[in-house]
Amino acid sequence: MITGAGRPFCSGDDVREIMGGKGSAVILAAELTEAGDALLCTDVPIIAAVNGSAFGWGMELALLVDIRAAARFDEWFVKRGLCSDVAGLVLLAQVVGREGAAELLFTGEVIGAERAGRIRLVGRVVDDDQLLPTAMALAEKIAANPPLAVSALKRGLRRALDPDSNELGFLGEHHARHAVCHGGPSRGIAVLRRNREPRYVGR
Repeated sequence: MITGAGRPFCSGDDVREIMGGKGSAVILAAELTEAGDALLCTDVPIIAAVNGSAFGWGMELALLVDIRAAARFDEWFVKRGLCSDVAGLVLLAQVVGREGAAELLFTGEVIGAERAGRIRLVGRVVDDDQLLPTAMALAEKIAANPPLAVSALKRGLRRALDPDSNELGFLGEHHARHAVCHGGPSRGIAVLRRNREPRYVGR
């Protein structure tokens, strides 16, 4: 099980660090991070008890698990002139459908737990004091089943539903390189520092 140490669940990457601090971008790797790869490829079922906001890569982290409980989500990549990575491009669409994923990705809108439950982004919406007990009860129910069968079922789901993550990762890397050349991410970071909304010119 994955949960946050306090609140939020995960606020995502440090965007200023990604951009190299002063507007010069650090090019993102095409492959999944070691943590992302481990979560996506493990045969052990994983539950996320999302005990607060999951923004940016925090939302991607929540998407990499099998079952989610509660949450407040935001795919903010578009707000910073960036392209989401594998979890946002693939897993989000698997969970909420193409149109639902398109709306969240294209708008960067923050959504709360109730709406996340309605669109099936999370399987369970519970009160804060019941979040961990609910997630633990579900984990215990899964753990009571034959482990080899559970692992086989997870491998089967992965083979049936998951495309080549590295190939899709190159899309994010290609966009990052192209966007940096045209100043999109650096413009987003600059206005972030001044607490203003960015204005982009498509080129």
